[in-house]
Amino acid sequence: MAQEIEIEFKNLVTEEEFNRLTSHFHIKEEDFISQDNHYFDTPDHQLKEKQSALRIREKNGKYTLTLKTPFNEDLLETNQSLSKSQADSLLGEGTFPIGEVKDVLKSLSVSCTALQHFGTLSTNRAEMNYRDGLLVFDKSSYLHKEDYELEFEVKERKSGEEIFLDLLKQHHIPIRKTDNKIKRFYLEKLKQEES
Repeated sequence: MAQEIEIEFKNLVTEEEFNRLTSHFHIKEEDFISQDNHYFDTPDHQLKEKQSALRIREKNGKYTLTLKTPFNEDLLETNQSLSKSQADSLLGEGTFPIGEVKDVLKSLSVSCTALQHFGTLSTNRAEMNYRDGLLVFDKSSYLHKEDYELEFEVKERKSGEEIFLDLLKQHHIPIRKTDNKIKRFYLEKLKQEES
């Protein structure tokens, strides 16, 4: 099974802070790669209730189905490659492919037939190696909204957090409570539905 523990730190930044950081790290426009995250849940938000998330990531013509579930203070990612036709039939008809993700959903008592595609978030992403981790610069657009985010993916939580906080401090960026992308998407969708 293609599973890995995701340890990452994230912080929303302003457009000005984002531009300052990308300039400092010599990130150019051509370093950014576009990707689309297509999100799924049941109409009664069973995955959200279990602090879990399901998406298809479309990047460079490749499709990856990812289920994120809580694992201690981190997330366990279950990944499965999809063909374009598998991705299209899941997005279009809700036909769920056989594989690791379906097995984990079953263990969570989430019915694959109840899952629905509820939206897409597009991200322009640049990545670079930084102090034993991966520094990620994300500019995301969804539901007529745009945000900027700095992520730091690491193998070890304690030292990774120290490095990330030090980086924010060096660049005079305040620590901001930052929900993951799917939660930001959910909250924006709810806000729009209520207005």
